[in-house]
Amino acid sequence: MTALVTIVIPVFNERAVLPALHRRLAEVLAAAGERSELLFVDDGSDDGSGPWLEALAAEDSRVSLLSLSRNFGKEAAVSAGLDHARGEAVIVIDADLQDPPELIPELLRRWREGFDIVYTVRASRRGESWLKVGSARWFYRVMGRLSAVPVPADAGDYRLLSRRAVDAVRALPESHRYLKGLYAWVGFPQACVTYHREARAAGKSKWSYWRLWNHALDGITSFSAAPLKLATWLGLATSTLAFLYGLYLLLRTLLYGNPVPGYPSLLIVVLFLGGVQLICLGIIGEYLGRTYDESKRRPLYLVKGYRPGADD
Repeated sequence: MTALVTIVIPVFNERAVLPALHRRLAEVLAAAGERSELLFVDDGSDDGSGPWLEALAAEDSRVSLLSLSRNFGKEAAVSAGLDHARGEAVIVIDADLQDPPELIPELLRRWREGFDIVYTVRASRRGESWLKVGSARWFYRVMGRLSAVPVPADAGDYRLLSRRAVDAVRALPESHRYLKGLYAWVGFPQACVTYHREARAAGKSKWSYWRLWNHALDGITSFSAAPLKLATWLGLATSTLAFLYGLYLLLRTLLYGNPVPGYPSLLIVVLFLGGVQLICLGIIGEYLGRTYDESKRRPLYLVKGYRPGADD
């Protein structure tokens, strides 16, 4: 009997694209002759995605439906999918059809060659603004320099994990999860597949720039202490400059006197030092806040319902 392949699909308000997604996944898996489980994770959708998926699960025995109690975010939804996936190979794919299901046979081929993680790298990103593409490229470059664990640049969530890679990721307990970094951290043999990312088939992105910024902070603070070190060096450099400037003012006063009070320069120095202190406190606060969240040990997600499909 061939190995079971689980496709994990996090869903949040994707009702418009779900029929096309299911059709294309079914066609690809049927052509490949794979035993498959389609595990949809409904992350608190309120656009009718939940009822449609329930009806689909009743019709298609391969479909499993995991419904979360509310919207916990994509990282939590993917983690929930990994926790409930039963396959020997697990593929994570977005529901918006930007990641082509037709790439699945190539991912499986590389897995059968012995790779535990097969990640995909986006050669191009259609339908996305230059600002989003540019900021993503910038973030991956910064992350690569700051992180002690190399995180592949321009790699998305679309990837395959072997059973032992899934179990390794599941064993990691943090609640502020940056999954791309966790996939890199667990190690194991990894391979890369390059593809051209399509525009969304329907609907609109749920990732605002504010959410992307917070996601980037999660990635940096989870895998690097460099910002804390930067705050230390910034404080040291500022103190050195302030000392040198004070020495300069002292010598100038002794040699030439000081007929005009230095109120403007004093104000500039005070504001500069205050700004540096606030930046350093903000960096420390980001790490402290995440430590506080981790100490509460709240579950990453709560399940409202789970309907497993057939696994044969």
